[in-house]
Amino acid sequence: MSKKKIIPKKKRPIGMAIRQDGPLYILALPGIIALLLFSYLPMTGIILVFKEYNFKGGIYKSPWAEPIYKNFQFFFNNISTAMRATGLTVMYNLLFFLAGTILSVAIAIMLSEISSKKFIKISQSIMFLPYFISWMVMGAIMFSLLNAETGLVNRLLLSVTGQTFDFYSHPGAWGFLLVIANTWQSCGYNSIIYYGVLTGIDSSLYEAAHVDGATRWQCIMKITLPLIKPTVVILFLLSVGNMLRGNLNMIIGLTNLNPILLPMTDLIDVFVYRSGVRNGEMAFASAISLYQSIFGFLLVITANKIAGKFDSESTLF
Repeated sequence: MSKKKIIPKKKRPIGMAIRQDGPLYILALPGIIALLLFSYLPMTGIILVFKEYNFKGGIYKSPWAEPIYKNFQFFFNNISTAMRATGLTVMYNLLFFLAGTILSVAIAIMLSEISSKKFIKISQSIMFLPYFISWMVMGAIMFSLLNAETGLVNRLLLSVTGQTFDFYSHPGAWGFLLVIANTWQSCGYNSIIYYGVLTGIDSSLYEAAHVDGATRWQCIMKITLPLIKPTVVILFLLSVGNMLRGNLNMIIGLTNLNPILLPMTDLIDVFVYRSGVRNGEMAFASAISLYQSIFGFLLVITANKIAGKFDSESTLF
């Protein structure tokens, strides 16, 4: 049999494309303008990291730094502090993702097993509320719970053990507390994403499994989790880009930058804020942001390549 030749479609002239799809271009125009103004145009300010910034000259008229890498020196000259900040940032982001994903997927699966739509809507609304609570308010709530003198947790400890525990003087406790606080705030929002994925799974797969005698737990392990895995991988790849970005608002809100707790709370953004922004060293802060962005980009590329070796359909590009 002779193979049919595939004739490529002729490209439309630009003028014809604009006339035919004009409303679509107009609809996309505000988003394109916002993307250019707030995402691409600010990239010109990257030259700040190579300058001796002063407020009179601004970004473009400030003199060039000598040596050109001067703004990176402060961060890497304090190598022990820099490595501690980098290690803490990566550790917390990994823990946040793992704890948040496990709890969010578990909540989504539990909701999918409930038949009452009204109960599901009420539950989702309640779980979604912490996402809108500011870290300052959450810090006040945590202080009322953990305060050594009047905190609810310490009153319970006093009644049970006869002793109290000053959480704000023991850095080791805050690795656990920060993971709890972050997971409590974000798991409700993330569970809605996973619940949306679960509602799109073909119900005939579960019906066929039940006919074959599969239990509910077996359906979850053999059908639900494998089908939700691509979404988990994609969300992980998206989070990898921010692996070196710490949540400064969270640390300020929950600990008020308590110097005693810095061994467990001195993330990269906290270190930059303490060392650069407070002292008006904007060029230093921008240099570290560039370091975070480049390292995050490399992490995304690497993680995407690794994910592609296991499942090509779970990659970003």
